[in-house]
Amino acid sequence: MAAAAAAAATTTTTFLPPLPTPRPRLAAAVRRPPPIFTGAANAVPPPEDEDSSDDDDGDAAAPRRSARKDRRRAVRIAWEKLVRWSRSWRRRNRSDVLETTRKVVVLGGGLFGTAMAAHVAAKKADLEVSMLLRDDLVCRSINNRHINCKYLPEHRLPENIVATTSAADALAGADYCFHAVPVQFSSSFLEGISTHVDPKLPFISLSKGLELNTLRTMSKIIPRALGNRRQPFIVLSGPSFAVELMSKLPTAMVVASKDKKLASSVQQLLASPNLRISTSSDVTGVEIAGALKNVLAIAAGIVEGMNLGNNCMAALVAQGCSEIRWLATKMGAKPTTLSGLSGSGDIMLTCFVNLSRNRNVGLRLGSGEKLDEIMSSMNQVAEGVSTAGAVIALAQKYNVKMPVLTAVARIIDNELTPKKAVMELMNLPQQHILIMK
Repeated sequence: MAAAAAAAATTTTTFLPPLPTPRPRLAAAVRRPPPIFTGAANAVPPPEDEDSSDDDDGDAAAPRRSARKDRRRAVRIAWEKLVRWSRSWRRRNRSDVLETTRKVVVLGGGLFGTAMAAHVAAKKADLEVSMLLRDDLVCRSINNRHINCKYLPEHRLPENIVATTSAADALAGADYCFHAVPVQFSSSFLEGISTHVDPKLPFISLSKGLELNTLRTMSKIIPRALGNRRQPFIVLSGPSFAVELMSKLPTAMVVASKDKKLASSVQQLLASPNLRISTSSDVTGVEIAGALKNVLAIAAGIVEGMNLGNNCMAALVAQGCSEIRWLATKMGAKPTTLSGLSGSGDIMLTCFVNLSRNRNVGLRLGSGEKLDEIMSSMNQVAEGVSTAGAVIALAQKYNVKMPVLTAVARIIDNELTPKKAVMELMNLPQQHILIMK
């Protein structure tokens, strides 16, 4: 009996679970505080033994800090190389063009002609800058008060600018000639002064557009009107408002000529700390982009005037850029020209900024005003109005379809209302515009 009881006791003891081993308590001074959680309730807290996490982060951050320093150093070195190259290039390419130039003549006294006269005159105090004008009142204002009372009256002109209505006096002894007469009046104007023009006088064209009846650009108009096929010719173009040029704000433009030496000379004549001049041999590309962007600016103004929104504006300008590229490349222009200053740069400025005359014409058309009312209220020429019809004739000649620019021409001819034009453009086949070239 005693043996059985002993065996039972032994069996019972064997199947009892073992008591847990008591853990030594940490002293109060070293006891860790309970973890604080700021995340979700189910988040798993980090292991308590990761006391070296701060040190690990520091070790990981060191390579990142080093990489940032390396990048900054690389950027600094690249910029320093660019500055050194720029200084070296200027030293090597110093020229006496400005020093040997004694007289410059500007034909026309509009906004940009006045701004260019002021810019050149400010570069050299003893340089004579002669402006050939038709208006006696403006001549007296420039000569007596050194302001153009009709254009830019708030800007004082350099005292070495002299205005005259005499072609013989203006052109006598000139080293360079800036042509700033509107395109549609250029042929008759130049024919009238041709006897006073030296056959070797370089003509720098500031005028943008196409002659309505002949579809000629200024590179064709000037030699033909002067009766000299070899008259030196340069076209100056790019995103530039006269007011900002007068205020000496940073500006960049392009001079294009088939004569590279002549283009370089004009670059040196015009370049200044506030005016950067690039050179090009692509006269066609610079001229066509400069002419067509005025028509596209009218379209952009119409969209703004009708409150059609930013999506529409972006789509219209992008399509217009494609149309300009299609026509210009068919005429022999280089694609790189059309994506540069005289192409995309000039288009962006003219289409999106309120200082643009052509954009303002479109803005008023889109707001419901009549073209005759708009034109009669302006004291400046919006070249895009007269160029629009010529652009479409040129497109037909080169078999290029241009829906946006054609719509502008039809609106100007009063054959379409702006609203109707937008509806017709939106109803074109979805793939059609992309394959029109």
